[in-house]
Amino acid sequence: MAQEVFWRSKALEEMSAQEWESLCDGCALCCLHKVEDEDTSEVFYTTAVCHLLDLDNCRCTEYENRCTLVPSCVKLRPEDVAEFHWLPRTCAYRLVYEGKDLPEWHPLISGRAESVREAHASVQDWYEVRDNEITDEDLIDYVILDDREVGKS
Repeated sequence: MAQEVFWRSKALEEMSAQEWESLCDGCALCCLHKVEDEDTSEVFYTTAVCHLLDLDNCRCTEYENRCTLVPSCVKLRPEDVAEFHWLPRTCAYRLVYEGKDLPEWHPLISGRAESVREAHASVQDWYEVRDNEITDEDLIDYVILDDREVGKS
């Protein structure tokens, strides 16, 4: 009998640090800046990406120090799962929390990190500008008005 994969058999809070980190598919969609409507609390993605992101491999160049270097960077933690509504629909942390399966292109399923980019599920399909190339006031000009495709599997 095949062993159950950890993301189906454990709650996020029960995962080891290694299991938790392995859930990240490397899409870097969470590195797209977001704008929140003050009246409705609705979150909108933009095509502006964090200046710490290495666009070639969709990984943070300063992962361990990111929250110090970019105070607005959010460190995802298992105890914060209720707040994951702003994560892309294909984010494994969100999917596991919602009791859904990982997409077939997720590296834990495909066995290949590049499958994310090949599936057009990464920030590379959305990136337009780095945050240090624009002002905070200009960020609104980069809002993705119809973000149904962001994080769509």
